[in-house]
Amino acid sequence: MTPEHRLSLTEHVPDPPADGTPLVVLVHGSLDRAGSFARIIRRLDDLHTVAYDRRGYHRSRHVTPVHDTLDGHVDDLLAVIGGRPSVVVGHSYGGDIALGAALRPGGPGSILAIAAYEPPMPWLGTWATRPRARPDSGARPEGDDPALAAERFFRRMVGDSAWERLPEATREARRADGPALAGELAAIRTSVAPFDVTRLTVPAVFGRGSESVPHHRASADWLMEHTPDAELIEIEGAAHGAHLTHPDAFAGFVRAAVARTRGGSR
Repeated sequence: MTPEHRLSLTEHVPDPPADGTPLVVLVHGSLDRAGSFARIIRRLDDLHTVAYDRRGYHRSRHVTPVHDTLDGHVDDLLAVIGGRPSVVVGHSYGGDIALGAALRPGGPGSILAIAAYEPPMPWLGTWATRPRARPDSGARPEGDDPALAAERFFRRMVGDSAWERLPEATREARRADGPALAGELAAIRTSVAPFDVTRLTVPAVFGRGSESVPHHRASADWLMEHTPDAELIEIEGAAHGAHLTHPDAFAGFVRAAVARTRGGSR
């Protein structure tokens, strides 16, 4: 593993080591962290897994500058993979990073398969977002305090009552993730798609929750329509936070992607 990325990793190596099974890399979404995959990793104890706090978040908050392009996050992911045969599983924004890595010009390299659960795709025009930046501008809304933006994002995605229940130290930690959040959201609030999924050459599994809001479900539907040889898994009773609320089913989603590297299916 290349140490240059300086990102905080949570790595599980099975005992005995798995023979011929690829590394599984778990990529978290916006205003999240590697720890949200803890229950998933416990259910994948026979697999070699790595989850990491993305640049600017939680234990990787010291890694600067924060990225305001999707390509920057792809660079970090590829550094974590370090050339090892891998399956990349991304939740939400992590799904965009997984797709971007598999579609990096020059080929996917050591990425054998990907899985993306409800990746945001504002360029489709179906996502309810704040005003978009100009195409490829990378601009963020002027005068927007990143700490307050992080609080608003949490309240919108998880709920006001969940925010109010957090200890103040946890609220401050989430606010401190604001610069990373602002940069990555600006990167995809564009009318120009950052990648062309019709060019994907590795197996892909897309996920959605049966209780997710329409624009979250729409991204999985669109990806299925436009991605060659893709598989769709719907997690019954789950919404966007399926990795937290339905760990058994989400672990099955991960295993489906691993199975695709062997030419199998769920």
